[in-house]
Amino acid sequence: MWVYILKRLLYALPIALSVTVISFMLVYLAPGDPLNAIAPADAPADVIEALKSAYGLDKPVPVQYGLWVWRALHGDLGTSIASGRAVLTEVMGAVSNTFMLATIASLIGVCVGCVLGALAGYQRGSWIDKIATTLSVIGVSIPHYWLGLVLTIVFSITLGWLPAMGAGPGGSSEWLWDIEHLRFLVLPAITLCVIPMGIITRTVRALVADMLEQEFVIALRARGLSSMAVFKHIAKNTAPTVLAVTGLQIGYLMGGSILVETVFAWPGTGFLLNTAIFQRDIPLLQGTLLVLCMIFVVLNLLVDIVQPLIDPRMGRA
Repeated sequence: MWVYILKRLLYALPIALSVTVISFMLVYLAPGDPLNAIAPADAPADVIEALKSAYGLDKPVPVQYGLWVWRALHGDLGTSIASGRAVLTEVMGAVSNTFMLATIASLIGVCVGCVLGALAGYQRGSWIDKIATTLSVIGVSIPHYWLGLVLTIVFSITLGWLPAMGAGPGGSSEWLWDIEHLRFLVLPAITLCVIPMGIITRTVRALVADMLEQEFVIALRARGLSSMAVFKHIAKNTAPTVLAVTGLQIGYLMGGSILVETVFAWPGTGFLLNTAIFQRDIPLLQGTLLVLCMIFVVLNLLVDIVQPLIDPRMGRA
């Protein structure tokens, strides 16, 4: 078991290093000058040079990368060019909002997907299977932003039941666990949960259908075990795969919610990335990308470590 965990940690190190390189270099491929966000086009040359020196843009790119990684290891992701605030402060506030939204959306998607998938797997060819399959196909096919706009039009503009934008009354970005703030979470959470729901439904349906044809399930039924006891064995054998898919979906939701958060003006990492891109705020963009990618790497590492606890056979791989 410990050898398995050590291997996974060693595998994660080069991935994390690659993430830092990609996060640092990707923003340099975009056109434009980041100093345009804080300096006018007719700014004197000495002012431009002073700004470049202040943000470290006067050094060669490899030196900039080395200094950036070294500061990041010490918790310093730089200063936002547009706002002048510490990047880490802005990113962590946005990450907490996105993590809450992604977690709730994942819980909804996992619960609904597992129930629909299990019912479809047990009732292959029935109307339940057809409905679950149709919903899963719609879930993985429908665009996030389009669904968000439709839900906003129906439930916010037409019916007036739920707020359309923001994370709290009056445009507040500070979260409180009360009914008024939870109303702002409903529409973006439903919008985000659709894709993981569809993927998990199809995954669970295929796993359960395949498991029901396995010899050990037939043997368990032949021994007279109850349907619930057989289901427990099936759930235990499908859990590692479902856990892996769930971990990936949470990671995707953490980094792939930019359109949904923009539609609902949710103050998360997606909204922050969108702002950084349009403002050409390189330190903020690099810091946000780095944190999101590292979260994805850590989530996958945790899934790899938890899987052997559910299925000990994986720890011997």
